[in-house]
Amino acid sequence: MKIRTILESDRDWAAALIAQHFGTPEIFSRGVRHDTRSLPGLVVEQGGERLGLLHYCILGRRCEVVALVVIRQRQGLGRRLLSELASVAQGAGCGCLWLVTTNDNHSAQQFYNLLGWRQVAVHKGAVALSRRLKPEIPEHAEDGTPIVDEIEYKLQLDAA
Repeated sequence: MKIRTILESDRDWAAALIAQHFGTPEIFSRGVRHDTRSLPGLVVEQGGERLGLLHYCILGRRCEVVALVVIRQRQGLGRRLLSELASVAQGAGCGCLWLVTTNDNHSAQQFYNLLGWRQVAVHKGAVALSRRLKPEIPEHAEDGTPIVDEIEYKLQLDAA
């Protein structure tokens, strides 16, 4: 298994994968629009097959995980991508990784908790703003859960 920086030759595949999971290649977090087609990213592959993708955005000393998608669940792919991103972020002088997920995404919440990320905020009703900017965001999850809140997680990389 190999993790590498996203290449221009990966961009169409990456945009399609993000659109498959998020409706479009654009992702909104905390009211900020991220066009994943132009963000830096990491790709995990095995035997030449791309198995997952992580897009991120570094701003100052903080590195946001904008999107994490793996094709095969429960094989350590997401964990390995996040570990590689932590190294990249530290090399860029970042003190933490952070991300936002929604209240309906219980598997992501469990995953980040298991990896030692801290839930640092629940932004009540924040999805309404994102939905105004990106109407493709559904009102309800497949299980009927209303999608309304953004839940913010953080992983401290240094003591600062």
